[in-house]
Formats: sequence, structure tokens, C-alpha cells
Amino acid sequence: MVTRLLTLVLITFAGAAHADAGGDPERGEDLFRQCSACHQVGPDARDTVGPHLNNIFDRSPGSAEGYRYSAGLTRAAAGGLKWTFETLDAYVENPRALVSDTRMGFRGMKDQQDRDDLLAYLRLFSANPSNIPEAAPTSVAVDHSVAPEILAIVGDPAYGEYLSGECTSCHQVSGAGGGIPSITNWPAENFVTAMHAYKVGVRVNPVMQMMAGRLSDEEIAALAAYFESVK
Repeated sequence: MVTRLLTLVLITFAGAAHADAGGDPERGEDLFRQCSACHQVGPDARDTVGPHLNNIFDRSPGSAEGYRYSAGLTRAAAGGLKWTFETLDAYVENPRALVSDTRMGFRGMKDQQDRDDLLAYLRLFSANPSNIPEAAPTSVAVDHSVAPEILAIVGDPAYGEYLSGECTSCHQVSGAGGGIPSITNWPAENFVTAMHAYKVGVRVNPVMQMMAGRLSDEEIAALAAYFESVK
């Protein structure tokens, strides 16, 4: 099932590959059997004892239309709780530690790798494009250092604007998301570090690796200067 779904994602998003978000979705599909007595996920998913889990990432608790949620989850949503990788990880580990009076009777999944695998599986049914590591819902941090002489390059924002057409075909200058991370007003050092991480393969994303790989250090600096300065 996972293999067929991944093939569909690849076709739908013009060949983009699904990134490793820290878990194994095929193993996660097996682990989901612990949840399937109450929850469904996938094209034909519906609410049963619990709500369906399609598009669970990046939505507020208690927001699936037509399902009656516990008062605890409703209050949590009103208080600003959102289902991110971190909050879902905490909820799956110990539901009542995050939402004290949730109706979910699950005792929790204590092993971190099990939770990573389960969430990687659920992400297959959530927001796209799923192949961008730093995009919600996973926001995978990458520890990568760049040589000081590269960080010291002062980019020309006007040249960066000239180069930015390929970037803005996906990343909106307005900073709006829609599943694609905003790069508007990023600090230049963060932008340069991220692009060089793609360039050397520390960040794994075929499209971004291709884009970064054909940019010079000066061009990356120019793009960083432009996106940092966008009003």
C-alpha cells in the first residue's frame, strides 16, 4: 500500500521524491494497526470511534468537520495548539500528558523510533510537497557549517532579485506558505547555510540539490541578500 501511495505522490508532484523525515513509513503502516481500531487514514477514511487522520499535520485539534471532539481537545485548539511534528510526537507518546482530559484511551507509544515511523506514515496523507525537509509538518533541522569566507561574501540584492525567478515559482515572495516554506526575510546567513547544505548533499531534496548545485557562492549570497531585504 505504501509503495503504491508513494508512486502516486511522485506522479502528482512531477517526480519529486519523498524525503526521509526521520522515520520509515512502511514500518509506520504496521505500527498504525495499534491505532486502527479507532482511526482511519487514506482515500476512503472516515470518522469512527476517533476522527480520521487525513491532513492531520498543520491543522488545529478538533477541526475535522462532523466529528464531536472532547472538551479537552476543543479547549487546546482554542488555546492555540496546532498539530505539528513536535506536538503530535508528544501526544502519541502520552496523550494525557499533552491534553489532560482527552477521550483517547491509548496509553502511548514510548519508543521514539516507533513514533517517528508512525508519523512518517501519517505524513503520507498530509500536506504536500512532502519532499521539502524544512517544510511543515516535519521541519527537520540540519546541523551544517559553512566556511567563514563563504559567509563573508556580501551579496548584491538587485542581482539576487534577477536570479530569483526559479525560487519564486515555488516560494512566494509574500511569504505565504501553502505547504511550501517561506524564505522571505530569512537572515542571509541562514539562507546561505541552507543552500550550501543542499549543495553538498547534507539536505536531501532532489529539486533543491539541483538548484543549489548550479549556483555559485556569489549567486547564493545575492539570493540571500535579496530575500532578506524583501519588504
